[in-house]
Amino acid sequence: MIQGNQRATFYELQDANRRNTVLLILVFLVLVGFLGLGFDFFFWSELTEEPGIRVPFFTGFGLIGGAFYATVSYFGGAREVLASTYAKPARLDDPLEKQFVNVVEEMAIAAGLPPPKSYVVPDSDPNAFAVGRDPEHASIAVTRGLLERLDREELQGVVGHEMAHVRNLDIRTMTLVTALFGATVLLSDFARRGLSMGGGGRRGGRSRSSGGGGGGLVLLLFVLWMLVAVLAPILSRLLVLAVSRSREYLADASAAELTRNPLGLASALRKIAAAHEPTELISQGSAHLCITDPRGLGVNEREGAAADLFATHPPIGRRVALLEGMAGVLGGAPAGDLTLRA
Repeated sequence: MIQGNQRATFYELQDANRRNTVLLILVFLVLVGFLGLGFDFFFWSELTEEPGIRVPFFTGFGLIGGAFYATVSYFGGAREVLASTYAKPARLDDPLEKQFVNVVEEMAIAAGLPPPKSYVVPDSDPNAFAVGRDPEHASIAVTRGLLERLDREELQGVVGHEMAHVRNLDIRTMTLVTALFGATVLLSDFARRGLSMGGGGRRGGRSRSSGGGGGGLVLLLFVLWMLVAVLAPILSRLLVLAVSRSREYLADASAAELTRNPLGLASALRKIAAAHEPTELISQGSAHLCITDPRGLGVNEREGAAADLFATHPPIGRRVALLEGMAGVLGGAPAGDLTLRA
């Protein structure tokens, strides 16, 4: 049972993670806008033979492209993810799958949500994920291996974790962030093509020949924009991973709140971590949606700068320690030490 200060910690975690996610999405928008503005200033003005920005064509194109990606992913992304994993609706004539459906309904009642659709992925590795654009159009999928390895309390913890993603609108956030990542890569590709044609160099040359502080500032902005254009796919991918990691801590805490049993999820995470084979039917593009990294990359179990940059999930050992701390287990992390690292 979670009581007193521990209950307050849940809401502190939620507030902090929501702020971090909003901040990261704003960074994405600034990145897309900066790429578009730079392309307009350094290339579009040369094509129109007019200095400066007259019609922000590429800025608008980038933002519209981002909106297009977001719209397509918003309405069709869940269906595509489920199809790519060969997920099928859970069958009520199968005892394990019927239990899964029952647990989904129980957790939906606890969360005050309509029950998401239940799907089973025919993969022997234990894993789970949630997709959808909102609680009314959400789906929770688990692998067959997860149903076979977990008992009911552990399954409740995993489903509670995924239900938390639905309740907290993580499924929408990750869809939109992934869409913005696609728009950023598209604009970056255009920018690199422009650089290969030398358009920006001609404008930079005119700026240098004109002399003065204005030309130097334009040259500095051009170099900065060029670096962002080259590094944008890497930077945006790192931001996707950062959003994913922060949401996992929040979902763990919310699952403990829904089930009132942090040890159920802690035990489930231990069993999932003990399964060394990768989840073959879940692609790399969907790895950030899962409760643990389906590829089993070692970087997810490390802490430090490299893990903060490249891991899709926080270390399972730390997640287990936090959950045990919530339950007051001797040796677990103190309940007040639930540090978030976005």
